[in-house]
Amino acid sequence: MTKKKPPHELSFVQKMARIAQSGVGKKDIPSYHKPVGELMQLDERIRYMLGLVNQPSRTPGNMLFFVIYDIESNKVRTQVAKYLLRMGCFRVQRSVYLADIDSAKYQRIRSDLTEIQSYYENNDSILVVPISVDLLKSMRVIGKSIDVDIIMKTKNTLFF
Repeated sequence: MTKKKPPHELSFVQKMARIAQSGVGKKDIPSYHKPVGELMQLDERIRYMLGLVNQPSRTPGNMLFFVIYDIESNKVRTQVAKYLLRMGCFRVQRSVYLADIDSAKYQRIRSDLTEIQSYYENNDSILVVPISVDLLKSMRVIGKSIDVDIIMKTKNTLFF
């Protein structure tokens, strides 16, 4: 009796190519979808982001960047979300990720997402936005009463 070989593990790009070939995502009708993973509370997400910028020293050669997407197809959107999490990106909002990873991984993410986008004829968009530590420090939250200055410990109190 011969053993069956385990199936070859497909890369993210190969998996997405097969999904595109099957026709999924071309005319996929948007509907309610369960997001990949649960989001932490907003204050916890902000603490995580600010923890990146308040480190005494960052890893040399790392890139700090956001990945932001607007993808209609539930299947494609879910696969992209899982991919970003596997690659070490942190989910800030449902379609916004922040990463602080080495330049080679940054280039791979950009390359893979560019290739995936080319498989579909759609109006989707994926933005990969490099950001500086100083710009992230100047972040403000609109819509929730969270004092970013207190979290960052930048608020000063004067006593007379």
